[in-house]
Amino acid sequence: MQIPPQLQAQVDEAISHYPVSKRSASLPLLHLFQEHFGYISEEMIQWIAAKLELEAIKIEQIVTFYPMFRRQPAGKAHIRICRTLSCALAGAEGLKTTICEIAGIPPLRHANSAESPISVSPDGKFSIEEVECLASCGSGPVIMVNDDLYERVTAEEIPTILSKYR
Repeated sequence: MQIPPQLQAQVDEAISHYPVSKRSASLPLLHLFQEHFGYISEEMIQWIAAKLELEAIKIEQIVTFYPMFRRQPAGKAHIRICRTLSCALAGAEGLKTTICEIAGIPPLRHANSAESPISVSPDGKFSIEEVECLASCGSGPVIMVNDDLYERVTAEEIPTILSKYR
């Protein structure tokens, strides 16, 4: 796997913050890789483990434990929709259906299934993922598109929101 020099420099800098135990740099490195590549592959897990002088299973455990790490590439515009109680009561499930229809994303399977927790449109422009909380419980339903937060979202607003990311 080819690591760009800029990412390599970020990796080395992150590891330098953990002189006692390189293992402590696991999460920062995983975040750097996902930010750069958009997901965490098996090859990346192997590379990070070797860099930190760990068994690959130690990195694999972290990736499979934390739901913010993706094992497959997301769409160019990655949509996160809150599925917790306050957003669910405000209509998040119907909103999710609308988003999938308008963006051409195959419907999500249940988040607790063994299948991927994200669904990507065939053209790769959009993906969607259910998340536990987007920290705006009083203004649901809430979605994030990439790093942009949208509160009190209605089905009527979805075409306008998605048009910003086409």
